[in-house]
Formats: sequence, C-alpha cells, structure tokens
Amino acid sequence: MTEDLDGLAGSGRWASEEISRQPHEAALPDCADRLPFTPAGIAGIIVAGGVVGDHHDRIRITRGDRLEADRRRRRADVGEHIAGTGEAGTAKTVALTRRAQALGAAAALVVTPYYVRPTQEGLFRHFTAVADVAGLPVILYNVPGRTGCDLLPDTVARLREHPAIIGIKEARGDRERISALAELVRADFVYLSGDDGSAGQAMLAGAAGTVSVVANLVPQAFRALCDAATGGDQVATERCHAALEPLLRALDCAPNPIAVKAGMPALGLGLGLPRLPLVELNDGPDRARLHQALSSLASLATVAG
Repeated sequence: MTEDLDGLAGSGRWASEEISRQPHEAALPDCADRLPFTPAGIAGIIVAGGVVGDHHDRIRITRGDRLEADRRRRRADVGEHIAGTGEAGTAKTVALTRRAQALGAAAALVVTPYYVRPTQEGLFRHFTAVADVAGLPVILYNVPGRTGCDLLPDTVARLREHPAIIGIKEARGDRERISALAELVRADFVYLSGDDGSAGQAMLAGAAGTVSVVANLVPQAFRALCDAATGGDQVATERCHAALEPLLRALDCAPNPIAVKAGMPALGLGLGLPRLPLVELNDGPDRARLHQALSSLASLATVAG
C-alpha cells in the first residue's frame, strides 16, 4: 500500500484544508478552486482531518459537511486527498471511512478516539477493526493534547504489521518521540509530522513529510522547509524554520484553528470564523502580530490565480 502514500506525502508536500459552513452562511464556500496549495507544490489536501480544524473544530463539522467537502475537493481537481474519518467510537469510524472510500478518498486519516481515553490494547483493537473492514489505507493520527490518549510507539509497531495501515501522523514533537517513530519507518510504513514547530527536525530524522497547519497560509515557504529537511540539509532547514518562526509563534496565540482562520481572509479563503464554542481572534496585539508575520511572507502567501 506504500505506493498510495508515496505520491501524497513522500516529499513532505502535504497541506490541509478545512471547508466548513459558518452559522450564517447558506452553503459551503466554493473556495477549493482558489487554494494556493497546488501551485506551491503541495501534493494534496486533507479534508476535515482534525488538522487545520483539529479536534475541537473538527467535531463541529457535521458528517454531511465532511462529505460535501470531499465532493467539492474532487470537483475542483486539486489533487489527491485524504479524508479525516476518526470518531470516538469504532463503529462510527468504520462507517465514515467506508463513505469516504465510496467518494474516492485515497486514504483515511484516523485520529485516536477522543474523550473516552482507551488503553493501548483498546487502541490496537480499534485501529485493527477499522483497517480490517473500512476499505481504505489507514494513516494513524496521534494528537494526545487534543484527544486525551497517547498512541505509544510500541503500539504503533504492532499496528504497522497490518497491511492496510500505511503510516502515522504524529503531533508530538519531542525528541524522544521523533526518534522512536523514525525507527519504525520502513518501505510500507511512513512517519508524517503533525507539528509544524518540530517538522523540520522530524523530517531530518526520517519522517517522510508533514501534515501542516501553517502551510494553509504560506505553502511555498513551508514547502521550502520540507524540501530542505527531506533532502537532509540541516543548515537550510534551520534557515527556513527561522523564517517561519514569527508566524508559528503568532499562530500559537490561541487554540488552533482560531489564529490560522484569522489569517485566511487576506488570502481570499473565506471569512475565517471558527464554529462555537471556538470564537474569532479579537482585534488587538495577537491579530497585529499575525498580520505582521504574514506580511513578512507576503510574496509566499499570495493565492495563485
């Protein structure tokens, strides 16, 4: 199944997109044809993956919204896509993954069950059950700060033996976790970073690429980081990270995706309003820092076309 993922993430060229309906909007915005990702060398899109929206905002997107976002992505022809299909329960995860497969998704990004805090054995059985019957290659997604449980490397090592489980997106960026997951990489199992701040170090260690938040705003700048890191150029990687660091710090001023959504209107990508219980970023120093950081990367953040 590795071929399925090589074309998607092998060069670290993954950004993510969340197309969501705001409470006052009549329909999902037709913004897929205005996304900057493809001209910047991004290989594909993750739809409602718990990435840009991450856990809290993602669960406010209805299943119908997710499926409509899939349809719009395909109609706009913006490349391959991975569908976020993780739910708190195994049966619901299987059902949503099957639906994503019917809509043409290339793979499923399946976050660990949130709130219920399963044991490592429970996580093993959950992902095995999804991979057994859901009909799509599965990418594990570990983001313990959002879900309340941590998919440990020993459990990942067991899960990678399943032929339908082809990789992991790991949002923990500490050195120990990066090193442990890099050791699990092999021809049929890839490691993708899920943390922009440590993505360069993860790719230098052996991660195949990154599922990125900041790439939604500055895809070319983040692509440069990915090219340097996957090419093993530590000096260039550090230089690219330094250029991105002011924006990374600015985006950290509020829970994701509040700040990244606040930067989207300038790119012509919707109104930038998250769903309740998340609220928009207030005018003030945080928003000013965000706009200043974006301005410094303006030539790389312009929407093509």
